[in-house]
Amino acid sequence: MQKKSAHQAKKQVRIIAGLWKRTPITVVDAPGLRPTPDRVRETLFNWLTFLFEANWQSRRCLDLFAGSGALGFEAASRGAKLVTFVESHPPAFQQMETLRDKLKAQQLQIIQGDALVVVKKLAVNRDKSVDKYDVIFLDPPFHRDLLPKILPDCLHLLNEDGLLYLEAEKSLESSDLPDCLNNWQVIRCDRAGKVFFHLLQRNKQ
Repeated sequence: MQKKSAHQAKKQVRIIAGLWKRTPITVVDAPGLRPTPDRVRETLFNWLTFLFEANWQSRRCLDLFAGSGALGFEAASRGAKLVTFVESHPPAFQQMETLRDKLKAQQLQIIQGDALVVVKKLAVNRDKSVDKYDVIFLDPPFHRDLLPKILPDCLHLLNEDGLLYLEAEKSLESSDLPDCLNNWQVIRCDRAGKVFFHLLQRNKQ
C-alpha cells in the first residue's frame, strides 16, 4: 500500500455552509488543539441561525482559543459582519492568516497571543465602545480550568443579549455554573463523544 505524503496526511475540517461552503481548513498539530467536529458545528450553527432569525449580517463574533479557526470561519462564511480570532500557537495563527488572505476576507481580525491576556485588553477597550460582540466562542484546552479565569472578562465584551458558546469536558448545568455566570442559563446543550457543548444566555429581567 502506498504511503501518504506529509501533505496528504494533514488533517482537515471543512466549512459546512455559506459563502465558503466545503472550503477545507488545515488543522495544525499543536498541544490541546481540538477542532470542533463537523456534527457539533452543524448543530451549533443551526441553533445560532434560529436564534439570530437567520440574520448574520449584523453579527460580531469572537473566537477565543481559536485553534484551526473552524468556528470563526464558519460564522464569517454565513455572513457575520466581524470575526475576531485569538490564538497563541504560531503555526495555527499563520494557518488562519493564510486562509483569510486566500479567501480575501477583510472582516476577519486575527490576533496572536494568550487568550487570557488578550481578552483583558479587549475588555478594557470594549468598555469604552458600543461595538460589543453578539457571540463568543470558547473552546479552551481541556483539564486546565481555564473557563473560570476567562469568563469574567468575556462578559464585558458581550452585548446584553449576547450568547456564550462553551465546550467542556463535562456537562454544565444552569444550576452549577461558575459564580460569574449566576445570572446566566444554559439554553441549548448536547454531547458528541467526550465533548459537551453548550449555548448560554443571560436571564431575562
